[in-house]
Amino acid sequence: MTMEMFILDETSTGEVDRREKVVAALTDSVRDLVDATIRSTVDDDEILAVREEVDALVSRLRAAQLAGPAGVRYNAEGRSWNWGNAVVGQHNALAPPLEIVHDGPGSARADVVLGAAYEGPPGMVHGGVAALLLDQIMGETASGFKRLTMTGTLSLRYRRGTPLGPVRIEGRIASESGRKITVQAHLAGPDGEPTVEATGLFIIPSWAPVDESDRTWARFAEG
Repeated sequence: MTMEMFILDETSTGEVDRREKVVAALTDSVRDLVDATIRSTVDDDEILAVREEVDALVSRLRAAQLAGPAGVRYNAEGRSWNWGNAVVGQHNALAPPLEIVHDGPGSARADVVLGAAYEGPPGMVHGGVAALLLDQIMGETASGFKRLTMTGTLSLRYRRGTPLGPVRIEGRIASESGRKITVQAHLAGPDGEPTVEATGLFIIPSWAPVDESDRTWARFAEG
């Protein structure tokens, strides 16, 4: 990855915000469709009829689309957007999505409700989903909206199963050395007790500035 892989887009911030809101509403409906598909017990004829309708809707959406992945885009006003991200993408129905809050320098948290689409063991969050969520919040903790970081290593300890439902993820910076940032994080269920603990090493790429003195790249992290 290089800086050139982030796409400069001339769309105004107002238009980005408007479009994000419109498509995010559709994305919520698609999430409901996924959940309904998993848990539906309607008869076969109804399933086949719904499939025909869904296929028709897919065709309508494909009438105009990007040639490849959504990527990360930014405009001259400093607004960036990462709508296809697997964890925080506002246009990605696979994403929960996670809304990450930065309480202060070096810490971040998020609350999310995980339903049937994220199940692994019966009634429990899939271990890979837990890792995905932790990796995202740890990366944003390391970045802190002031530098670009990428995952170097990620170690997880699964203490017990995480029940489906409300989940909290928290991360904090444990140490820093040059371009290396060590982050610790955990995921907890509704009782607040950690179910998964993680430690990760995050790297500032050699082509990216080490601090926020160059605001050009910082736009990429702010979406």
